[in-house]
Amino acid sequence: MSDFQAIVLGFLQGFSEWLPVSSTAHVAVGLRLFGLSDAGGLGAAFTAVSQLGSVLAALIYFRKDIRSVLARPAADGDAPSAPADQPDRRLLLPVVIGSLPVVACGVVFKHAIEGPLRGMYVVAASMMSFALILAWTESRATLRRKLASVTIWDGLLIGIGQMFSLIPGASRSGTTITAALATGLERATAARFSFLLSLPAVTGAGLYELAKHRHDIVAANMARPLLLATAMAFVVGYASIDFLLRFLRRHPTYVFVVYRVVVGAIILTLIALGNLTP
Repeated sequence: MSDFQAIVLGFLQGFSEWLPVSSTAHVAVGLRLFGLSDAGGLGAAFTAVSQLGSVLAALIYFRKDIRSVLARPAADGDAPSAPADQPDRRLLLPVVIGSLPVVACGVVFKHAIEGPLRGMYVVAASMMSFALILAWTESRATLRRKLASVTIWDGLLIGIGQMFSLIPGASRSGTTITAALATGLERATAARFSFLLSLPAVTGAGLYELAKHRHDIVAANMARPLLLATAMAFVVGYASIDFLLRFLRRHPTYVFVVYRVVVGAIILTLIALGNLTP
């Protein structure tokens, strides 16, 4: 893998990690178009490890929210001055409970996720089908609830949504935002909780893949490309988080629905033309 390829793949990772468009799909397509292997677990490892750049961007961007969840005493929700969009310790349990489904399914279905499910037909179908689910949910969302109203049951429901993100092409951000909208959260609030919920699982997956494949990464001369990709993912990931939150305060998610359907159709077209290996 050349430095240029690593930078492009890092850009794709950072751009797509926090937007509801699937970083796995973008990186998997990028690897194939560059003629690089996406098999043997290295493709999944590259995706998971380069995610750490995006994770660091989210940790810095949401550092105040994270500090509040860990240390801020729970406010009295009935008090007129209670901030409806300010997280506190009450949010910690929904995040913990919401992280359990994806961890359990990740362990049970790990081989399928890293193997057969990384096929391009699965990615394309997942991109388009979960886009339609997002569109349906968006059209019926009430968009009334703030962050302080999130309950343990909300965390579990959104966590189940995150569980489906293990299907390559589904998008962790996409499935969790969809589930959060279904609970009635405002769009920007849905994205905000989605990010907070995703951080434990994404961080754990990245560190696990780094430890597991460290020898393979060195043997394949991927250490330098991974560093470049991770650095690029950090820079672009920070910008994409800021963009998404600003965008969702004023606009619905339909632009991402259209984008996903178009990208899914492009993937199928490239496969049919023989330009992309399925």
